[in-house]
Amino acid sequence: MSSYDVVVIGAGAAGLMCAAVAGQRGLKVLLLDHAPKVAEKIRISGGGRCNFTNREVTPANFLSENPHFCRSALAGFTPQDFLRLVERHGIAWHEKHRGQLFCDHSANDIIQMLLRECDAGHVTRWQPCAVQAVRPLGAADSDAVRFEIDSDRGLIHAHQVVIATGGLAIPKIGATDFGQKLAAQLGHQIVPLRPALVPLTFAADTWAPFVPMAGISLEVEVSTPAAPNAKGKRPKGNAPLFLEDLLFTHRGLSGPAILQISSYWQPGQALTLNLTPQRDLAGSLKQAKTGSRKQLSTEWARALGEAVPQRLAQTWLAEQTVRISPSLRPDAALAELKDKDLDALGQSANAWSIVPNGTEGYAKAEVTAGGVDTRELSSQSMESKKVPGLYFIGEVVDVTGWLGGYNFQWAWASGVACGRALSPTPGAAAG
Repeated sequence: MSSYDVVVIGAGAAGLMCAAVAGQRGLKVLLLDHAPKVAEKIRISGGGRCNFTNREVTPANFLSENPHFCRSALAGFTPQDFLRLVERHGIAWHEKHRGQLFCDHSANDIIQMLLRECDAGHVTRWQPCAVQAVRPLGAADSDAVRFEIDSDRGLIHAHQVVIATGGLAIPKIGATDFGQKLAAQLGHQIVPLRPALVPLTFAADTWAPFVPMAGISLEVEVSTPAAPNAKGKRPKGNAPLFLEDLLFTHRGLSGPAILQISSYWQPGQALTLNLTPQRDLAGSLKQAKTGSRKQLSTEWARALGEAVPQRLAQTWLAEQTVRISPSLRPDAALAELKDKDLDALGQSANAWSIVPNGTEGYAKAEVTAGGVDTRELSSQSMESKKVPGLYFIGEVVDVTGWLGGYNFQWAWASGVACGRALSPTPGAAAG
């Protein structure tokens, strides 16, 4: 039998950070994970270079049923704090657009940094080591043993347990909903889980005209109505309007614009996309009518300019003219067309409304939205209000960040908040 001040279950970003902070405070820490390799999600992130944080992190960049929950942890450990840690370890980095920070060389630099931090705290690591059960013993805060853990390596006693097991996204690297199931078993409410930062798909007949467009990318604006919460209440206004790149695929839409909006999208809702955010297409077409003898297709191409690839522009025109009006033919003289038809054509691209039929699922999702209801956790320490000594950090809780380093910053911040709050076992020597 083994006994520890803290057992951290899950050796991903949040778990490694929490274990390192607690260990360096002198606590006896065991970090374990069922996967044979540590922090695979860090390893594959950012194209292998790990978008480890974002300079512009604010609570507004996160979704949660309890939107103010993340404030305390984010304020307690900022992107600048993590960047100082990165620089102290001599890791070269660079900034991409919109405040995204990446390693110059490899995501493995971040993993090795976290492992060195754990070593500095004398953290014990067991991998692979699966957990079968976590049993609270109903002990008081002053009792040395408050939890029993059944694991592949035998029975473990712990004064505190931290769940940092992530969610269902990317099952090929061993992702599971272990933490959410455990929380539910111990009486916690779970905000329903769903794939987030994920490509969206469309019905085959709806998407058939765009299948040949697969691989085309362009910058768009995208939005969707604000989704109702678990109680059916709909917030005022819309979800954020994202200006990002869109990618056509054989089954639907992807790219940063779609990954961002997917976290807000709910089944049955429409997306609104502006394919030319910098251009009023209807206005351009109507202005070009005066004295023009050119065909609609020619002026349509000119109005779109270089913003939209011509292959997409002509496919779009052929599809929309049939839908809007019989007189609105690509070969029709622009001067002979009605303004109302040109308005409709311009609106079709400046406010394209389309309803996805689903997502590409957890296999293609970057994160899992939903999770342990944060109203049942302390925002300062991440400790359960239902089970003293039990903590939940990172992706396992109902806090989901935008694309661009925000989810890693939540992992670091929640891990640090928890690591700072953990305490030595009463009556035992720390370390």
